[in-house]
Parts: sequence; structure tokens; C-alpha cells
Amino acid sequence: MNKEYPSSALERAVGEFAKLPGIGRKTALRLVLHMLSRPDEEVGTFGKVFSTLKQDIHYCKVCHNISDTDVCDICANPKRDGKLLCVVENVQDVLAIESTMQYNGLYHVLGGIISPMDGIGPQDLQIASLVERVQEGGIDEVILALSPTMEGDTTNFFISRKLQPMGVKLSVIARGVAVGNNLEYADEVSLGRSIVDRIPFQ
Repeated sequence: MNKEYPSSALERAVGEFAKLPGIGRKTALRLVLHMLSRPDEEVGTFGKVFSTLKQDIHYCKVCHNISDTDVCDICANPKRDGKLLCVVENVQDVLAIESTMQYNGLYHVLGGIISPMDGIGPQDLQIASLVERVQEGGIDEVILALSPTMEGDTTNFFISRKLQPMGVKLSVIARGVAVGNNLEYADEVSLGRSIVDRIPFQ
């Protein structure tokens, strides 16, 4: 049997790197060979960081953002506007919006969007906890900042039906973000303007 690489250990390492999104086998091989050229201590630290990642990472019990503590720095910051709640799909979207420096409210991370084709329904997302946060009071406006895709719009509609009876103001980010784009790929200026120029959800 012909092997693609001269070592089965090398082949296994390339295979694991190639499982990462956006990493093909050629890039995976380059990364593995780079790691082989580094000192043992550096490679050991690299491996240890990732072997303990799942155990070391926490999720904020309030907004579900990644955190080092039970409540993330954003939720714990008294200078943030607690009356404003921005609903996003994932942690990458929090980072993208924060980088615009145009938003000073709180977040709620859904952990995905409704996608029947992928078997993801409302029960698989942090929608129930969002409803609970709004029911507790103190929130004047909920910004639906989901990617402007069919799945994002479906999720917006579902959430709006849940929240409308509570009398909270609902808005969506302005379409300065191109339809069909993911938020994490939008440039900071367009994303910042979309947050600032948000429009009522209809």
C-alpha cells in the first residue's frame, strides 16, 4: 500500500490539522513541518494549551459568551448599557461587533441559527434563555444582529414572535452588511454603521 507521507505519525498529524476549517492538506503539512522544526518545549506548550482548552474554557451563564469566569467581562462591566441587548449567532460575532467600538450594550449568544437542513431547531439554541432575560425586565431594546441570510432571517422572525408580546423594542442591523454575508467577514466600518443605523424589526 502506497503511503502519501513517509511516516504514519506525520500522516496522522496532517490529518488532524486538515480537519480544521479552511485548512487543506498542503497547509496542514506545512503547519506540521513547522511544528517539527520548533523546540520541544514550544511544541509541548502548544499541545498542552489545546489538550486542556475544553476544560479551561467557560461560557458566561448570562450571555453564553466564552469566558474565564462564570460571568464574562462584558456582562460584569457596570459601564455597559444594560438596557440594550444585542442577539448574535456566535462568539465570533461578539468579537466582530466589539472591534467596531460602536456598541456599548450587552450581548446574547445563541450558539447558532435555525437551520432545518442542518437539523438545528429553536430548541438547540439559547432562545429560551433569551426570552427569560427579557422577561426579567430592564431591557428596553433587543437588536437582532444575525447574519442577513435566509437562516438568519428565519431566526429573527422566530425570536420576534417570542418577544413581541413583552413590549420590548425590536430592531435589526441595517443592511450595510451585504445580504448573504456572515458578520465575522464584514469590514469594521460597515458593521459599525449597521449597528448604529439599526432599524425597527418588521
